[in-house]
Amino acid sequence: MKLTVLEESNKRVVLEIEGAGHSFCNALKSELYADEDVNVATYAIDHPLIGKPKFIVETNGKESPKKALVNAAKRLKKTNEKFELDFLKLK
Repeated sequence: MKLTVLEESNKRVVLEIEGAGHSFCNALKSELYADEDVNVATYAIDHPLIGKPKFIVETNGKESPKKALVNAAKRLKKTNEKFELDFLKLK
């Protein structure tokens, strides 16, 4: 996965996420909205086959958008690890 910052300010960041699709972007968007400092978390994919997701995150300024993204990614990783452990317990 390759991240490219297209726009950045104190309260807003726009990223291009090469190698990601709707599944990852929707999970990240949901996790970002769990953060009370995040006002906007959305993405768009211009073309369904060759488009790269453009992700927009805006915060209230208490937390930087990049920090919000890092925290959301860490929470997603924890969730994924728990799911993997629970899945391995199935018989």
